Amino acid sequence: MRHLDPQATTWMQAALSQARLALPISSPNPPVGCVIVRDGRLIGQGHTQQAGGPHAEVMAMRDAQARGESLRGATAYVTLEPCSHHGRTPPCADALIREGLARVVVALHDPNPLVAGQGAARLRAAGIVVDELPADHPDAIAAREIKIGFLSRMVRQRPWVRLKVAASLDGRTALDNGVSQWITSPAAREDGQHWRARASAVLTGIGTVLDDNPRLDVRVFEAPRQPLRVVLDSRWRTPPDAAMLGTTGGVLVVGLPAADEAARARQSALADAGAEVLEATSCAVGQGVAGGQGGVTAAGPQVDLAWLLPELARRGVNELHVEAGARLNGHLIEQGWADEILVYLAPKLLGPGRALAALSPLAGLDGCWQGEVRDLCLVGPDVRLIVRPAGRERF
Repeated sequence: MRHLDPQATTWMQAALSQARLALPISSPNPPVGCVIVRDGRLIGQGHTQQAGGPHAEVMAMRDAQARGESLRGATAYVTLEPCSHHGRTPPCADALIREGLARVVVALHDPNPLVAGQGAARLRAAGIVVDELPADHPDAIAAREIKIGFLSRMVRQRPWVRLKVAASLDGRTALDNGVSQWITSPAAREDGQHWRARASAVLTGIGTVLDDNPRLDVRVFEAPRQPLRVVLDSRWRTPPDAAMLGTTGGVLVVGLPAADEAARARQSALADAGAEVLEATSCAVGQGVAGGQGGVTAAGPQVDLAWLLPELARRGVNELHVEAGARLNGHLIEQGWADEILVYLAPKLLGPGRALAALSPLAGLDGCWQGEVRDLCLVGPDVRLIVRPAGRERF
């Protein structure tokens, strides 16, 4: 594409800011932002609305029209290739053509098979100049980060899996007696709520449900959408009066096929309480491997995550936010399902306590899990780290 001048880069960064506004609301659609410029002036801006609502390009065009601006001859900066297919809404490419825009600058190609270059091709066929940023352009990289869950679902057919943990400096998530409230500060807990809000779903295990009875909803601000709560519960032990079942937003309890009438009765009680009950069609066998302080991995049949993650993708889950105990965290890490670990470290030492992940013993350091720190910042008195396995986002 042609070299983007500094002014154009400024406009794309404005579109990226719009895309970030869509993160808590757009799922299962990608969070997209768009700004429209004519004669060096911003005349319209917008971002993707909730599923079934207008896409970013349409919101930006409506904004321009509400300001009394003409769209003819304008340039649109959009963080993802405009769609070209009829879904819940008409194609955005057709709307851009109809309104007479002259140029569209795109940060990312859309890997959705329903689009996959067809949006750009339709615009070009109508005489609109389409410029696509190279993959290594900083704005393209930023757009990719905003949409990483959607891209994972389209390319890998599974969600982007983010583990969130709050721990002390010595890596403890709770005391030996289970007390964990509160290790981190109110500022860190509020920050974690924003990550929860952008996720399509929150995953936890039955151990966390029984020990902590969490709600796992978004509470520190008025969220336009609550994430789906997913409970891994192989033997259907989730109480029908669990706190999360009394909140808005869906709850999906996933377990193994009911083995007897008692298990079927527990399933029915959960369904009556408002949960969706899903029997796994594939199971994995836990080996009961010791994980040091903080527990062991469970032995016996378990829900197979290699089956569950694609199943969640089929349900439109882009980002899967995991708030669980050491067993599930360790399993996700060791099996290679953890794409990112979001760690809040408090400047405290707890001594003996529960570990953030139950991992198998190592014979040497060369076998340890190795990550890359992608971001580090202070949140109140605590440190927030974002860590990824090397090369994990390159798919």
